[in-house]
Amino acid sequence: MKPLGVLRFALAAALIALTAILLQARTRTEIIPRHLPLSSFPAQLANWDSIEIEQDAKTLEVLGHGDFLERVYHDPAKKLPYVDLFLAYFPSQRTGETPHSPQHCLPGSGWNPDENVRVTLTLPSHSPFPANRYVISKGDQRKLVLYWFWAHDRGVASEYWAKFYLVKDAIRMNRSDGSLVRFVTPMFPGETPDAAQQRILPFTSTVIPLLDDYIPR
Repeated sequence: MKPLGVLRFALAAALIALTAILLQARTRTEIIPRHLPLSSFPAQLANWDSIEIEQDAKTLEVLGHGDFLERVYHDPAKKLPYVDLFLAYFPSQRTGETPHSPQHCLPGSGWNPDENVRVTLTLPSHSPFPANRYVISKGDQRKLVLYWFWAHDRGVASEYWAKFYLVKDAIRMNRSDGSLVRFVTPMFPGETPDAAQQRILPFTSTVIPLLDDYIPR
């Protein structure tokens, strides 16, 4: 294993261990805020209709104990590719079950990573925050993936920072809830990642203001 890989592994292991110790050490009853189930998230957004994707038992077992939603939204004018929205919300992460990065599962389903960069998103009602932009390919198909970890009105791109804030919020707020927000869309032939990102931002901007009812601040 390369030195950088060893360092990352050690850092991840330390954060996970610290998270487990601090969360288990809490004696007060954890605060789990009221929220709407993700199943009630609007199936129609700005005239975009959707089809719900049911998660199979094996996938749910991997995801863990949480609330999950995957919907494929279609442009009614049929001029734009679909947008696949996936939301994962964990009311409590004290047992160690946390959102999984899409980078771990997408290559396993046959998609190859072509680009992995950090971008800054500025969306309605929220301060700018970092997100992951991931371009994947399979044959002549390409897809753009935008995702980030979201908790208590704070978006972060890094799994390590998500763990850090998990510990901090558990101490400060007595809460360990958190979530993953992910958007996926096919890319046009020759379309650049920047262009694909700009294309789906209006749809993303429609989704984000609605999340407060499902992913509490």
